[in-house]
Amino acid sequence: MEESRIAMLAIVVEDTNQVSSLNEILHEYSQYIIGRMGLPYPKRNISLISIAMDAPGDVISALCGRLGNLNGITVKAAYSRL
Repeated sequence: MEESRIAMLAIVVEDTNQVSSLNEILHEYSQYIIGRMGLPYPKRNISLISIAMDAPGDVISALCGRLGNLNGITVKAAYSRL
C-alpha cells in the first residue's frame, strides 16, 4: 500500500454549470478530505476552493485529473514534504 501524503488542492471554478459534477467527484473522495473552504468571488464571476487531503499520491493525482477534465475547472496540488 502506498504511503499517505498531505496535500492542498487549489481549485478555480470558472464555469458554475460544473459545480454539481465537481461536488459529486469530491464526495467520492470524501474519506481522504480533511477539510474544504470555498470562496465565491462575484466580482470576477468565479469561485475559489481549497481542499486539504491525506491520501496516497495516486489518489490525489486521480482526483486532480478528474477535476481538471471538467470544462471551466482548473486544479493544482501542493504536497507536504512529510
